[in-house]
Amino acid sequence: MAKLHSKKHGKSGSKRPIFRVAPAWVEYPAHEVEELVVKLYKAGNNPTTIGRILRDQHGIPLVRAITKKTITQILQENGQKLEYPDDMLALIQKAVRMTKHMAANKKDALNNTKLIHIESKIKRLAKYYILNKRLPHDWVYRRETAALIVK
Repeated sequence: MAKLHSKKHGKSGSKRPIFRVAPAWVEYPAHEVEELVVKLYKAGNNPTTIGRILRDQHGIPLVRAITKKTITQILQENGQKLEYPDDMLALIQKAVRMTKHMAANKKDALNNTKLIHIESKIKRLAKYYILNKRLPHDWVYRRETAALIVK
């Protein structure tokens, strides 16, 4: 299947582990993994970065296989409030960077088109998260207020 807004096909790279049970070689029990997740979040990392750190530095391939909960579920149970979903926040940050670029380079037509594509992805994702009640039903993306969301 082709990628959205490009002529490329597919996406190469590593894949997530298929297994749903904790592998025998993982040294951490579930409660220690949960403590690590909360500690890394308090250090200022987002859920995606937490998963990457646990994989690369601690040898934990998949948090959900060990704890039976996702990283965001663990954070919510421990009282850490996530304002926006991680993937949406990354797209909003990208749109803010491109908006700043467009303010300095008004004739950059290609980036203007790409900014429109990113904003359409944000709106599509917002529709999904509103239906799943992870965003309020009256939430709307606006280019002017996007910089405030990122800060």
